[in-house]
Amino acid sequence: MLSISIADQDSAPALAALHTHVADHLTARNGRGPWSALTTENGVLMGLRLSRVLVARDGKTIVGTLRLQSKKPWAIDPSYFTPVKKPLYLTHMAVIPAMQRQGIGQLLLDEAVKQVKAWPAQAIRLDAYDHAAGAGGFYASCGFSERGHVTYRDAPLVYFERVF
Repeated sequence: MLSISIADQDSAPALAALHTHVADHLTARNGRGPWSALTTENGVLMGLRLSRVLVARDGKTIVGTLRLQSKKPWAIDPSYFTPVKKPLYLTHMAVIPAMQRQGIGQLLLDEAVKQVKAWPAQAIRLDAYDHAAGAGGFYASCGFSERGHVTYRDAPLVYFERVF
């Protein structure tokens, strides 16, 4: 049975392994790219300190995750987005490949929306790779609006947002 919860420090090794597994899968399917970066346990721990990390569990196993943060990621250019007083940024979303297309990503996003409304914030912003390795179609199907295409450090990105 799937459950969604907020990650704690004990989740760091499993989260690093999940992100590395997804990066390896994307690299095998699409070649090397910015999606090929490995995630370290220290990187996960820093993310846990600076943001709210949601995890999807199938029993005790973490099968998906995303991060919500108030600090704007480097690759986001606010001029592309709807002006709001308090946006949140969705980063580091991943679902293990064997369990993709089973609704786990949608469950994580549904919980993210609840978290954003309780924060309170007025929008979720994110970037996705503008490439076959990206999840732009998924975000569009989940109610996010495309806001623009940019290139950041040679990575083609598409911006998405959902305003509340």
